[in-house]
Amino acid sequence: MSQTATIAPDRGARSEIETSTIRAISWRLIPFLILAYFFSYLDRVNLGFAALTMNSELKFSPVVFSFGAGIFFIGYFIFEVPSNLALERFGASKWIARIMVSWGILSALMAAVYDEHSFYALRFFLGVAEAGFFPGIILYLTYWYPAEYRARFLAAFALAVPISTVIGAPISGLLLGLDGVMGLKGWQWLFVIEGIPSVLLGIVTWFYLTDRPEKAEWLSAEQKAWLKAKLDAEVAAKQAAKHFTLGEALSSPKVLALSAIYFGFVASLYGMQFWLPQIVKAFGLTNAQTGFVTAIPYLFGTIAMTLWARRSDATRDRVFHVGAPLLLTALALGVSSYITDPVMTMVVLTVAAIGVFCTFAVFWTLPTAWLSGTAAAGAIALINSIGNLAGFGGPYLIGWVKEATGSTSTGLLVLSLLPLAAGLLVFLGSHETKTEFVGAK
Repeated sequence: MSQTATIAPDRGARSEIETSTIRAISWRLIPFLILAYFFSYLDRVNLGFAALTMNSELKFSPVVFSFGAGIFFIGYFIFEVPSNLALERFGASKWIARIMVSWGILSALMAAVYDEHSFYALRFFLGVAEAGFFPGIILYLTYWYPAEYRARFLAAFALAVPISTVIGAPISGLLLGLDGVMGLKGWQWLFVIEGIPSVLLGIVTWFYLTDRPEKAEWLSAEQKAWLKAKLDAEVAAKQAAKHFTLGEALSSPKVLALSAIYFGFVASLYGMQFWLPQIVKAFGLTNAQTGFVTAIPYLFGTIAMTLWARRSDATRDRVFHVGAPLLLTALALGVSSYITDPVMTMVVLTVAAIGVFCTFAVFWTLPTAWLSGTAAAGAIALINSIGNLAGFGGPYLIGWVKEATGSTSTGLLVLSLLPLAAGLLVFLGSHETKTEFVGAK
């Protein structure tokens, strides 16, 4: 009772300080984090487009390409938890900067790929370099945002994913037109030009990011006090319900269930991401046209994700807002496998993209509702690392089915079973809503 009283003085005064604090945090952090994640995710976009010419020039089969695309996530999986624990220990500014500089260098070096073995090696080490970035930012945002704001600002950060395709897909398609400039192929220019900004932004990150609210010189003393009281009350409520050690969190059935759910989500996300450019190109379009058409599902996904996350915060419902979009994704992917008309294919895949991105931001409110500190750092990383193994399995599954049957559509039908299982698992589980929203107005 005393904790609630600490964070809830006069309602009018609280509203004023709350509004100014959240606004200051959001303007300072969210645009910069969106930009950082934009360049992180651009790697997924440019690989899908590089494949339009790289695969034929290097004689990569669908299985070779999908294995190389997916082996990234093996390196990512191995180093994910250690990386997130390192961020908790050394601070976001230094660790995120290290991640960004190393992945930018390796992304640019993808231009040096000359056979399937060099492709596999660079993709693996790119995963090692990038491990910890996404779960690190998810953890970092819990240092700054109370529960009732979390879904909408996780969605704001996650906007980088669809935006990277909305902007990156047309640019990637156009960069393939640089074929022959200075003796490089178009796909080589694609990796070089889109890797360099990550290195530069990583250097900026070292100086720009503030590790914790108490170190934020850009917040007033009153704003820091309000935020500390609010977040301390949330942590106290979580620990009063159950104080998890790192080991308990990593072995928790809830964490393992969330990992399985995220696996189903990631399979559909990356299955579409890596193969959509080739599906669209098969309509008979040029590389540049393929870029613009590929962006369409992600444009609608961007809008839907923002509105859906706000609705989740407003209703304080998480289960329906995660489970329903997963089932929608499964249905759309399944239906797409029976359609041959290009326009209808794009309509159905746009629906699938809406389901994917509506799931994305709201999902991460589930583990952060009841975990904090080192336990949260380890659990978020474990969920993300296990889930991202589907980044290997999803694209590889489609590539394997395509090589066996000659059809990408059949691969999408098989892929649809994973978000279906994940959606059902969400509804069969439970969520710590009372703990998550302690002290909320």
